Parts: sequence; structure tokens; C-alpha cells
Amino acid sequence: MIRSCPTAKKERKNKDEHKAMQTGLLNCGKGAARLPGCPGKAAHPIYLRGYYLLRFADTNIVTFEYISTLPDGLEVKLIYTEYRDYPVKEWVAAFTNRGTADSKILQGARLGCHIDGSFESFTHGTGDTCHTDGYFWTTDPVDTPMEIAPVDGTSCNGASPFMKLQFADFTLRIGIGWSGMWSAAVSKDAWGVHYTVGQKRCHMLLRPGETMRTPALTVMVHTGDQTRGMNLWRRWYLAHILPKEFGEGLQPYACLHNWCSEGKPEFTAASEKNQLEALQAYIDNGMKPDIWWIDAGWYTCDFDWPRTGTWEPDPERFPHGLTPIGEACEKQGIRFLLWFEPERVNTGSWLHEVHPEWMLNLMEQPDGSHHDHHLLDLSQDAACDWCIEHIDAMIKRDHISIYRQDFNFAPLSVWEHYEAPDRIGAMENRHIQNYLRFWDELILRNPGLWIDSCASGGRRNDLDTLRRAVPLHYTDVGYGIHPTKQLQHRTLFEWAPYFRAHPMNWDGADGSYTVVGNATLPLDEFAFQNAMAPAMTSMVNYQDTPEMFALNRKMEPQWREAAQLMMTGDYYPLTECRQNALDWYAMQFDDSDTGTGFINVIRNNAAPAESLTIALHALPEKNYTFTNRLTGESFVKTGRELCDGLEIALPLRTGVTLFYTAE
Repeated sequence: MIRSCPTAKKERKNKDEHKAMQTGLLNCGKGAARLPGCPGKAAHPIYLRGYYLLRFADTNIVTFEYISTLPDGLEVKLIYTEYRDYPVKEWVAAFTNRGTADSKILQGARLGCHIDGSFESFTHGTGDTCHTDGYFWTTDPVDTPMEIAPVDGTSCNGASPFMKLQFADFTLRIGIGWSGMWSAAVSKDAWGVHYTVGQKRCHMLLRPGETMRTPALTVMVHTGDQTRGMNLWRRWYLAHILPKEFGEGLQPYACLHNWCSEGKPEFTAASEKNQLEALQAYIDNGMKPDIWWIDAGWYTCDFDWPRTGTWEPDPERFPHGLTPIGEACEKQGIRFLLWFEPERVNTGSWLHEVHPEWMLNLMEQPDGSHHDHHLLDLSQDAACDWCIEHIDAMIKRDHISIYRQDFNFAPLSVWEHYEAPDRIGAMENRHIQNYLRFWDELILRNPGLWIDSCASGGRRNDLDTLRRAVPLHYTDVGYGIHPTKQLQHRTLFEWAPYFRAHPMNWDGADGSYTVVGNATLPLDEFAFQNAMAPAMTSMVNYQDTPEMFALNRKMEPQWREAAQLMMTGDYYPLTECRQNALDWYAMQFDDSDTGTGFINVIRNNAAPAESLTIALHALPEKNYTFTNRLTGESFVKTGRELCDGLEIALPLRTGVTLFYTAE
């Protein structure tokens, strides 16, 4: 039996928590940060003469900017933001060369703090590795100093930008905002923990007028257990981080598409005709989507979707461009999502031929030729400006509601190859700044537009990216491997609680899973029960049987009701999650404001136990009426009974979602 600790109501803030972490220090010295002209080897705070600027974004967000200039003209700006409705603080530093000559070397610039207290452990994760070892977490005592960082130039591959420092009587939940190579260092001493974060590779001079910045450091301080802290983070994230659509928070959205038309990969055979026919077929069969999704391959590519770099629709397949599809969606109140990958450019594409000065390529072959894929050098402002102007024009012309950006590229080795010894990290820094500037400009120019972040799955979902985008496609791994999906969802519900799932089955009649991703069992209720997320793409094909359309019409109302509670309720994982088909899986969402919620319980396809007893989050004095929307069956339990444990019995490879009302 696994118990959760009930609380009486949602908590917004704690005065004691708000007293913590009121200031941040920009450190310098060996192992921390080093500014031009900063003496000494030991890490120590920089004290500069300067001035403060105070800004209120609204009644709950206040920002302080401390600005000072060193004698050689290097301006240092430290920006501190305080959320007054949640115990959350943020810091970021920027350096601008205001002089007329190159600056001295900026080395190892990091944000750091020392946290006093009885330190217990450091929890950190693998991020999305594009393999089944992604989304795993480790808890370390930090007996010796340790550093974690991603591995390939994307911000989530090999290390998660979300982590926890746990003390005897409080916890720091940390989020890092940097869409490249950040690093976090933790060391323990007799008084507590020293924690720093910075760009992993930082040894650079700044040219006149040039700005470099550090990663952003976001810290939530909370008391109480980890469940309370997790739900404080979720509420803060939904209130302040999740992008808005015309000023309103995103709602549960159902996505549909015409995938692999004519048996060709991705959308390489998509056309105006088959897209509009498929959309209408879905609508005629009672499956009107919230989002119509066109992914990779709508440009000229000869059925090979990675041939990117010509960002215009294939004129043979789309003789009128994409505008008819966007207009058809708009008339139906459907959002039109379109995929791009602007940072990866294929040899022979329009961008490669017209702007070779923006191409970075490392993969030289034995015959002297180069690999077909180039990194678009976004460190050049002109390349970023082209992306802004061209894609903004397409968004307006084609009625695009959701801009989807992918990044199937590991940029670190390219940056390392092209940088000079006195500019280590500079190309990356400017690339990331322009990547964010590009997105900010698209959002500014197109009210209501929102962005879907993808990078071979979830390799780039740091806090800077997630302030501007949602991870509709959070991984390229395990869509139909149910225990893998359960593990991934466990992380996302805690740290980045708006994402999309696929109802898919990759298991066979013998219970084994195919890692390559070819479905072996047909779509069924079990697939839908495993795809409970705030957004979903149904895998019913527009040419499917009437039985498949009927299945979707049966399951979608359950998903929508549950998805809405995922956006308003607190999250309670009711079982451990080990990516193991021998386990049961269960979770609860509870909206204490309305007295409603649901539990989702899965008996995986190799779980030997015929039943599971789970202790729910419940108020002992209340009565809870549970209903199975699919069968109409209902039962009543007291809150005390639920706290002691609710037994659920299910056949093998079965799931159930039970909604409840507390009175």
C-alpha cells in the first residue's frame, strides 16, 4: 500500500518561504565566475558601484535590475525577479561591452548561492536522451563535489534542467533557463550547500556592443513534504510559465493529422487534396479536432523529409500553397499547426545555396565532401532576421495558429569546431540568444500564436524554452511502450505539466514490446487509458473502420474531462514508476476548489497481482461518489476509507479512470 498525505486546500504561499532566497550573488574567481580585472583565486561576490531599477510586471511580479560598468567599459547587469504569489525567485546576468575595443576575457560566469541548513540530498535526472534511459532520476548525498550538464548542445539530453536540493526542514526546487550547454555544480560543506549554474563553456572576449548572458536560475523554496512542493511548482508553472492563447491559459486540445499519406514517410506525400479530404472525413465521423497537424515533409524533399532548408510548400502537392488548409481550419475554429526545423539545413536547399555564409558543417567525409546537414548559424543576426521575416510571413499568409519547431541536430561539436580560443562559448551564447529572440518576435507579431517545442523529442525543454512553448512532442521514444510512457508522464506532470500523448500499442499478444515502434496490437481502450495527458493525438486513421471511429467517440469525452482536471487539480502519483510491465500504475488529480477529481489505474500487461490497494488524497469527513464514465457504474466511499486504502481489481492489461465528487 502506498499512502499520500492529504491537505485541506490548495496553498498559494508561505510567508516563511518568501523570506528565503531574497538575494542572489554573481560570483567570480576560480571555479565560480571570473570577470575581467577580477583578482584572486577564491570564489567571492562582486561588489560594484551601480544603480538599481525596480519594475512591477504586475501586482505579483517585481523585477530588480542592478547595473554597473567596469572601468574598461564592460557593463554588468544582474536581474532579480520575485514572484509574490509563490515562493519563487529568479536570477540572470548579462554582460555588454560598452567600450570601443574588445573586452578582456569573460571566464566561467556563474550565478551562485550558498544555502545554509542541514543538507540531505540532491535529486537530478537524465532528461530526454532519445533512448529508454531518459526521464530517470537519481538522488545523491553529494559527499564529494559534483557537476551535471547535458551532453550535445541541447539543454535536456543527458541532464534535466530541473532538480531539487533537499534539506531537513525545507527543499529548493530549481529550474534552469538555457537552451544550450548549461552546467550546475553542487558541493557540501559544514554549513550547507554551495550551488552554482552557468554556461558550461565560457571563456570569451566581448566585441564592442556585444552582449552575452548567463543561464537563468529559478528557485522555489518550500517546506513540508515533496508532494506539497510538487503541487506548488505545478501551480506556479501553470500561472506564470505556461504560454497563453489570446491571454487565456491553454485548454485540453485534441490533435489529428493525415500521417504517412500514400504510404510515404511523415508528410512527404501530404497534399492540399489529401489533407482537406482527411480533415473533412474526420469531421463527418464525429472527430472534429482542436488542432490540425502537418509535420515534416510539406516542402520539396523527394519523400525524404530531412531535406530541410527550403521553407516553401512543394508546388506540385500544394499548388495554392498551404493557405487553403489554413483557411479551412480557421473557418471550422480549428488551430493549424505546421512543423519547421530552421536550424538544420540540407545541402542543395534554398538556404544552403543562397546563404552559404550562414552554414556551419563539421562532418567532413573521407573524399573531402561534407555531411548533407548544416547548422544554421543563428549567432549571426542576419540569419535570425531572415527566419523571423520569412516564417512570420508564412504564419500570416497561411493562417498558422501553432508554430512547431524541431531540432534534430547535436550542435556542440560544430560550435567547438568553429570557435576561436578567445571565443569559447560565444557562438553558442549568441545562437541561444537569437533562438529566443526569434520566438519572441513571432509571438509579438502574431497575437494568439503559440509554439510547440521539439528537439528529437524533448531534448530542449529548459525553462527558457518552456516560457515560450509547450512540449506537445516530449519524446521520440516509447509512444506505445506503456511502462515507458508512464515513467515519462510521471516527470512531466511534476515539472512541465502541459504536454501531449498518443494512444498507441507496441506490445504483442505475448506481452513483449517492440522498441522500434511498429504497432503489434490494434488501438483499444487500454491505449487510451495510458494516454491521459492535457493534450492528445488520436491514432484513429481517417480511413479507419466505423468501429475505430466509435472507439474514439467513446473515449474522447473521458479524456477531455480528465484533461481539464489535470489543468486545475493537484497531482498525486499513487504508485512508484519503474518502467516495468510487472507493475501497476496509478495517479490521482484532485481539484479541492470544486471537490472533484479522478483516479487513473493501470494493470500493465505482465503485472501478476490481480488487485491494487491505494491510499488516496481525501478529506476524512467527506463522502466521495466515484463514477466510471464508460460503464455508468458508481459507488460511494468515505474519505476515511479512501485514506486507509481503496482496492481496485482489474484484468491483466486493463486500465480504468474513475471520476469522483466530494460532498
